[in-house]
Amino acid sequence: MTGTLLHLRARRVPLALAAAVGGAAVVWASWLAFAEERDATVMVVVMTVLLMVVVLAPTLAGPDESLDRTASRRWPWWRGAHLLAGLLVVLLALAATWPTGARFGPAALVVRDAAGLLGLTALCATVLGAARSWFLPLGWTTVAALYPQAGAGGATATWQGQPPESEAAALAAAALALGGLVAYSIVGPARRSPAEVFEA
Repeated sequence: MTGTLLHLRARRVPLALAAAVGGAAVVWASWLAFAEERDATVMVVVMTVLLMVVVLAPTLAGPDESLDRTASRRWPWWRGAHLLAGLLVVLLALAATWPTGARFGPAALVVRDAAGLLGLTALCATVLGAARSWFLPLGWTTVAALYPQAGAGGATATWQGQPPESEAAALAAAALALGGLVAYSIVGPARRSPAEVFEA
C-alpha cells in the first residue's frame, strides 16, 4: 500500500482527483440550478468528460522520468492500471448524477467519450509528454462537440459529439482507447526536454 500511495502522491493524483470531481460537481450544480430539462445535452456531457480528462492528464507522468523507466517496478502494469483508474473516476463521478435532478448520460455516451478521450490523451502523452497531452483532445473535442458531422466519415471525425448510438463514433473511440492503453502502458510518457525539467 505504501508504494501505491507514494505513486499517487508523486503524480499529484489527490489534487487532480479533487479538481476533476469538483469541476464536474460545478457543472452538475449549474445544470441542476438553471436548466429546465433533467437530462444534460450531449454537448454538456461531452465537455464535462473532457474537463475531467484534461485535469487528470498531468498525472500520466511523474516528476522523475528516470525512475519511471527503471526495472524495479512493472511499469507497464502500473501505467495501465493508472489509466483504467482514471476512466473509473470519470465514470463513477457522472454515474452518481443519474439518480439526481440533473442527469449526465446516457451511460453509452459517457463510457464512449471517457474511454476515447483518455486513450487519445495517453497517445499524446507518449508523443508530446503528459504536460502537453491535453492540447489535442481539448481542441479536437471542442470543435467536434460544436460541429458534429453526418455520415460515416463525419461521425468518425467528430466522434466525441455524436449520439450514443453512432457505431462509427463507438469504433473510433474504441480504437483510440485501445491504442492509447497499449502505447502508454508499454512506452510511457515522452521524456521532457532539459529546459522543461529545469522549469519544473
